[in-house]
Amino acid sequence: MTFRASVLTLYPEMFPGPLGRSLSGRAMERGDVSLDAIQIRDFATDRHRSVDDTPAGGGAGMVLRADVLASAIDHACPPGDERPRLLMSPRGKPLTQARVRALAEGPGVLVVCGRFEGVDERVIEARSLEEVSIGDYVLSGGEPAAIVLLDAVVRLLPGVMGNARSGTFESFETGLLEHPHYTRPASFEGRGIPPVLTSGNHAAIEAWRNERATSLTRERRPDLLASHETAVKMPPGR
Repeated sequence: MTFRASVLTLYPEMFPGPLGRSLSGRAMERGDVSLDAIQIRDFATDRHRSVDDTPAGGGAGMVLRADVLASAIDHACPPGDERPRLLMSPRGKPLTQARVRALAEGPGVLVVCGRFEGVDERVIEARSLEEVSIGDYVLSGGEPAAIVLLDAVVRLLPGVMGNARSGTFESFETGLLEHPHYTRPASFEGRGIPPVLTSGNHAAIEAWRNERATSLTRERRPDLLASHETAVKMPPGR
């Protein structure tokens, strides 16, 4: 089954961009993924092809019009299309690996790329847009965020990664940051590989990796560690 991604944007030339390379690019070539970048301005109704207007109540900047965006959404994702409708927005819920994995298990996604000061709240409500943020910072538009989201999703689709286990033991999948990695040469600028990793003792290797993952998470993301420890202590079925 093809994962169908539709992106509503004022800059369709930004796609596929990096999504046309590497894992996602090969997935598109195989037909595992389809990506349709749709110009929002094509749904404007005046001769100037206007898509924005001044904010009600005054203020700086412009706001993306509800009527124009609604027409674009209805074209790209008509009634009966069960794909989630996402709006990339700095005020949205943080994108998590769990949400990414859930999206990868579905038929595809509609992604709206905001611009200007924002999007008319009425179209967010009327078209059930789920606001999603990729971090606590503001971009010039939703396009880079959409690329990040789609890259995260596409790599989890069946057959996209050469080794399916690669996506199982990564940061956030277990609630912890990923442990450090090493490879050849055995010595680099006086730094060696931790002896346990070349010992052949798989139980000891697993214990070392878990300890390092926990230590890194405690140092860099204590918020994740607290959630992880709560989940570990939670009785099964709760």
